[in-house]
Amino acid sequence: MRVKSKLGRRKNKAKSKLSSHKKTNKHKKAPFYCYCRTRARDTEFMIQCDGCDIWYHGSCVELREEEADIIDKYFCPPCRTEHGPIILKNRRTIQRLDYREINEGTSSHDSEKLGFIHHLKNKKFLSQDDVLIYLTGNELTENYLSTNGFSKPILVRSLEGLGMRVPPSDLTIQDIERYVGSLRELEVIDTLKQTDFKLKMGEWTRYFKELDRKHILNVISLEVSNTELGDIITPPKIVREFDWVACYWPESKDLPHNWFLSKPQVQKYCLMSVQGSYTDFHIDFGGSSVWYHPIKGKKIFYLIEPTDTNVKKYERWSSSHYQSNTFFGDVVDKCYQCEINAGETMFIPTGWIHAVYTPIDSIVFGGNYLTKFNIPLQLKVYNIERNLDTPAKFLYPNYETLYWLAGDQLLQEVNSRYYLYLM
Repeated sequence: MRVKSKLGRRKNKAKSKLSSHKKTNKHKKAPFYCYCRTRARDTEFMIQCDGCDIWYHGSCVELREEEADIIDKYFCPPCRTEHGPIILKNRRTIQRLDYREINEGTSSHDSEKLGFIHHLKNKKFLSQDDVLIYLTGNELTENYLSTNGFSKPILVRSLEGLGMRVPPSDLTIQDIERYVGSLRELEVIDTLKQTDFKLKMGEWTRYFKELDRKHILNVISLEVSNTELGDIITPPKIVREFDWVACYWPESKDLPHNWFLSKPQVQKYCLMSVQGSYTDFHIDFGGSSVWYHPIKGKKIFYLIEPTDTNVKKYERWSSSHYQSNTFFGDVVDKCYQCEINAGETMFIPTGWIHAVYTPIDSIVFGGNYLTKFNIPLQLKVYNIERNLDTPAKFLYPNYETLYWLAGDQLLQEVNSRYYLYLM
């Protein structure tokens, strides 16, 4: 791979091959031309494909000059069909994590955290049969929720009747990389420390494929709505019928010219977890409900009902100095253990406090949504987040705006029904 910087320098000392270029791909005729069919200028960053030797403007292939520094072999979009995704240099980012404190036993908090994760299987929990509602996809309807409400988790054993579309079970991490791009930046959670850092998708693929992993890392926040992967995902029909974003956020063509807020993208997440991953107790942002569907592996949930007492205890625990070495399930009276396997779909309602353990490598698709059910609890969770000074990146995007939009529409619906009643 060679690049041409904005100052006209080539960052590779190899002799230019532009004049003697041998065409190995027919999707372009001239090596110095890009998609836009214009020649390079000294003020433009360009990169040469290692598959066809054609030069591309960074802006035309959505690549920044600083990103080129971590690329070992660059393949343009047409060449990726034959050669696969972009290959990144081995930055050894994961190996640079400082685990000396853990290995030397000098960090008691992290050691205790690791300890209770290892002892989860020896703890006693209430059965999932005491808390889950089991339905078929055909039974989970708008009429069912309107009649019975949505206050307990629901488990559906198969896709039938859900009106949902997800990738097939043979989807691989390499496939996900091809869909979202090797340079897509991921928030990666270090299970032991419960802290996060960033990796490129290509680096994550390399880590996930390792047979002897030194560290347990987890990706739970890759939102894929605006990617090719998002194009083959459709949330369950029942979610689309109640999701405020789907129902009330205006389409682009209907927005005023001075509208500057982006549509919340929280409906389609791809979660990639290795064996031993653990996400500590939390409430999903803004009190949003969740749909959750593993296509590979399995997950074990530890569920706690959001009673007033439990929510108060959760808020105290979240802001305490002992959070990192205290299993919140031991703080409350009832904690349920629920197992969800590949092919099953769980629906978690507003406010449920939960932790998640991954017993085997897993790939999961899911999403968040706000609904007309449990509005007071949704707002209560939002206030808790504000009280805890939750960073913006962990908040439901444009939350208050969505409430105004939903409130306006719901008021119109109520007025319409009242008008019909008077008639």
